[in-house]
Amino acid sequence: MNLFGTAGIRGSAVETVTPELALAVGRAAGADGREFVVARDGRETGPALAAAMEAGLESAGADVRRAGQLPTPALAFASQGRRGAMLTASHNPPTDNGIKLFVDGEEYDREAEETVESRVAADEPPVAWDEWGDGERVNVLDEYREAVASYAARQGAPLDGLRVVADCGNGMASLATPQVLRRLGADVVALNANVDGHFPGRESKPTPESLEDLRAFLASDPDADLGIGHDGDADRIVVVDGDGEVVHEDTVVAILAAHYTERSDAGDPVVVTTPNASGRIDERVEAAGGRVERVRLGALHEGIAAAREAGGEDTAVVFAAEPWKHVHTAFGGWIDGVVSAAVVARLVAEAGGLGPLREPVTERPYRKVSVSCPDDAKAAAMERLESAVPGRFPDASVATEYGVRASFPDGSWVLVRPSGTEPYVRIYAESDDVDDLVEAATEVVEDAVAAET
Repeated sequence: MNLFGTAGIRGSAVETVTPELALAVGRAAGADGREFVVARDGRETGPALAAAMEAGLESAGADVRRAGQLPTPALAFASQGRRGAMLTASHNPPTDNGIKLFVDGEEYDREAEETVESRVAADEPPVAWDEWGDGERVNVLDEYREAVASYAARQGAPLDGLRVVADCGNGMASLATPQVLRRLGADVVALNANVDGHFPGRESKPTPESLEDLRAFLASDPDADLGIGHDGDADRIVVVDGDGEVVHEDTVVAILAAHYTERSDAGDPVVVTTPNASGRIDERVEAAGGRVERVRLGALHEGIAAAREAGGEDTAVVFAAEPWKHVHTAFGGWIDGVVSAAVVARLVAEAGGLGPLREPVTERPYRKVSVSCPDDAKAAAMERLESAVPGRFPDASVATEYGVRASFPDGSWVLVRPSGTEPYVRIYAESDDVDDLVEAATEVVEDAVAAET
């Protein structure tokens, strides 16, 4: 049984993430700990799924703290010192929903997820009737917003006079990002800032296309300094400059990574990222005196733990990120788009705009393409690519820990990895000659897939 993908369980609320599944996962997870906090995003199917999750947890003997609607990072914040369950499908369409599990502020690792999967498959019965858990309502949001504002106030400069346009996408950022930015002194214009599970303002996934209204607003407002776009549960962030241009997600990571590395007093500051992340991150971190470690997509928490375990007493993981998702390790061990919005705004205020922050970052052309590949052929195709990629690019150094990544002496690179959710092999590339590099990599991948289908 494979329930969990790279970001929890996710799928159609009618066919996959049903109340029956939420009940079963709740009962399976409830064996892990005595106390869980449960929250949901604004999707129409959220109340029923949350009720089923709570019933499953209590029938396994766990006490439930019902937190209602929250951003996913606020649920993670509330899970510190206990466990948490979040009902969300993040940036998926409104027909979907999902389940994410947390322990002490961190997402379940793969081993913990596999344990839950095995219990669901075993269909274990409830505990004895007199051992069922209790439930009560809790208020998390106020404490979370205050904690984010207090943390961000120690970064960058005050936001007095900074005009920020925040597109919350009818999602859970509506309850946090505008409020935190205003508390920090910003002049905030909030778009799509009512929670609505139909996502009427735009699709939940923030992209250059879906953020068209935000970009147009920024371009038409001469006083606007910064734009922020969020997904449905507020763990993702897209940054837009005052002219309406979307800032590349890896440039945002590079800016934040350099900031935290420069501020660190550790002898060995480490930034954890993923194999598809740009070399511009490495360049900025190394220039600031740190180093980069990579971990598979969806496993930043595992990468943080591994870097800490492998490092010495002078090692500190100062930041972790994959595109659009950031872990501010000094604040907590979870992905938090609300903290990112606040910290980016403070850095913009300190620098006098986004331009000075972007100027040191080398922004080479970047492309991502997908090659069709049946799920049952992925493993064999990837095994074939472990030798085919080095053969096609003999001047590159090749790593095969998380897909196949070829790095070139000039800083260019290409990554080939199987999608964890769709029938594709993904190709990511960054180079001054990115089209030629992608064309060559695509030929290699198509040949490997064809040999296995």
